[in-house]
Amino acid sequence: MQGHTIVLQRTVQPARLPNTARKAQAVLTTVMFLKTLLRPLTAAALTCLLWTASSAVAQTAPEMKLQKVGPQTYYVEGLAALGSPANQNFISNAGFVVARDGVVVIDSLGSPALAQRLMEQIARVTNKPVTHVLVTHYHADHIYGLQTFKAKGVQILAHRAALEYLNSETALQRLEASRTDLAPWVDAQTRLVKSDRWLDGPATLELAGTRFVIEPVGPSHTPEDLAIYVPSEGVLFAGDLIFNGRLPFVGKANSAQWIGALDRLLTFDAKAVVPGHGAASTDARKDIGVIRDYLGYLRKSMGQATQDMLPFEEAYKATDWSAFEHMPMFQFANRMNAYNTFLLMEQEGMKKP
Repeated sequence: MQGHTIVLQRTVQPARLPNTARKAQAVLTTVMFLKTLLRPLTAAALTCLLWTASSAVAQTAPEMKLQKVGPQTYYVEGLAALGSPANQNFISNAGFVVARDGVVVIDSLGSPALAQRLMEQIARVTNKPVTHVLVTHYHADHIYGLQTFKAKGVQILAHRAALEYLNSETALQRLEASRTDLAPWVDAQTRLVKSDRWLDGPATLELAGTRFVIEPVGPSHTPEDLAIYVPSEGVLFAGDLIFNGRLPFVGKANSAQWIGALDRLLTFDAKAVVPGHGAASTDARKDIGVIRDYLGYLRKSMGQATQDMLPFEEAYKATDWSAFEHMPMFQFANRMNAYNTFLLMEQEGMKKP
């Protein structure tokens, strides 16, 4: 092999060819066979062939299974993974309540195609129309499906603090990167969709004939965090304040406020709590405690490191992570969580007199 040119000597018997050359010869033979096979096909036949291939790929999409958590409340659980073309960015949860006069959806998943699949799941439960989507926060894995609902005339509600992100270069850059990283599920037609109704504070709303208690709990995971409680169902949608059974992505969150918001979630009389990621909880105090303990440990360990003037690398290596390293997503999230908390604790330290 010289550069990108494959050299095969005819005088050498195939059995004696090196492995690389044998593989190359097999590839060339396959390519020539496919050229001979496809040459007679019409454009229509080629289209049919491509459609069949794409259908086969679609069949490998991650399962979207409805789970019932209240008399009229359901949710779907995303994978414990990073978003990718293989999983269609199905890495977060979304839920819905079959209300008296329609269906109210909470979050829209991470791609238009996923939102369409969610609508199909809803149609299996009820023939009532989707009337509203409540957005817990404007992170990509929860809002790239909004345009699918918007196209059906569904009203979208969110906290006004999300406008800062929506109007930022960060949001546009993230979307542009996702059009490559998550193609074809996020593409040039995928767009950011603003709320139709911005909420500025706590509210009790009657949506489709059912009462929803909306509680702003940011800035925590994001400035616009909303918790959504449905009294008639005894179900609380907590958004990304809770990552159940996996490590959270802290990002540039206000972890002190986040811990306080978790305590506020416990004041709701919820029989089930649907997190932004992971399985629904029927033991909120226990599952919220895991996230609370982790955030508290980040603040304590990284806060002590900043007080001791330790460099981050040294502080990270010296910290005992054994209580959390068994949790899914640890290898992807923990180091970044620790670093962002390290920076946060530096900033908080500078504000102290």
